[in-house]
Amino acid sequence: MKVRSPLLWPLAGFVALLLLNAVFNPAFLKITLLDGHLYGVPVDILVQGSRTMLVALGMTLVIATGGIDLSVGSVVAIAGAVCAVLLQDGHGLALTLVAAVGAGVLAGSANGLLVARLGVQPIVATLILMVAGRGVAQLLVDGQVIIIASAPFEFLANGFVLGLPLAPLLVAAAYVSAHLLLRRTALGLFVEAVGDNEQASRFAGLAAARIKTLAYVFCGACAGGAGILTAANIRAADAYRAGENMELDAIFAVVVGGTALTGGRFLILGTAIGALLIQTLTTTMYNLGVPPAVAPVPKALLIIGVALLQSERTTRWLRGLAGRKEAA
Repeated sequence: MKVRSPLLWPLAGFVALLLLNAVFNPAFLKITLLDGHLYGVPVDILVQGSRTMLVALGMTLVIATGGIDLSVGSVVAIAGAVCAVLLQDGHGLALTLVAAVGAGVLAGSANGLLVARLGVQPIVATLILMVAGRGVAQLLVDGQVIIIASAPFEFLANGFVLGLPLAPLLVAAAYVSAHLLLRRTALGLFVEAVGDNEQASRFAGLAAARIKTLAYVFCGACAGGAGILTAANIRAADAYRAGENMELDAIFAVVVGGTALTGGRFLILGTAIGALLIQTLTTTMYNLGVPPAVAPVPKALLIIGVALLQSERTTRWLRGLAGRKEAA
């Protein structure tokens, strides 16, 4: 019996969306070279989807340990606020970036402490920071939208390197680094072991609490990086709207990409495909003129469809149906 890759259906959905857009708008897949830079809708999907991809990368490890992080959207807002405040005060770009990622690491450490050390349920622990973090971000910017006037900072999200947009390149580097770290060392097995059976992993000698804490710290760092890209993209710190609903898109991307919500198995490549699928669907709805208020409905239907196709019970039912047809 052949075992189908969990990447099959999200990849098929991604390709189907691209073909659907190409039918309704032949220029959808067109990429133009202008002044040595690549432009086009596919490039926009990569650029706009890079932030969700980065947050989803951190979310992958948290979910692989059997947890969840609902605070990443608020951490994105905090990181953007930190960038705006420091740049407005005349601090250098390097210090600003370190401080923004450090804010994410601090938030992830707080979540990890509550979940791994104090035994608080992940959904409760991260919900605390989800609510409080948005208030912290607004406190940092005094409830205002702060405009960021810094060309080097803006370059991070809107710049080009060798004709290619920089933001997707940075995120791709993060994915490659994470893949090498998790799959070329025993760390990935440790994460899966803790997510599959935390008690058994402790009996086997693994520091389960430390591994779970590091997963939340990494997730916070990824959210901090996404906050930098978000602020650089809009050239401002919007503590109220930045990162809004990003935690949901990240969770969708991880689940659609084949990572089990119950923990114990994760697919980094699947997360990247899932994030691109979500961004392509969002772009498709914009192109088709779907009202923003209705936009979550097609997204939810797509998630349900891919999740059903990935389930083992649905796969067995489809195989049984195909077998009956062949017999007939």
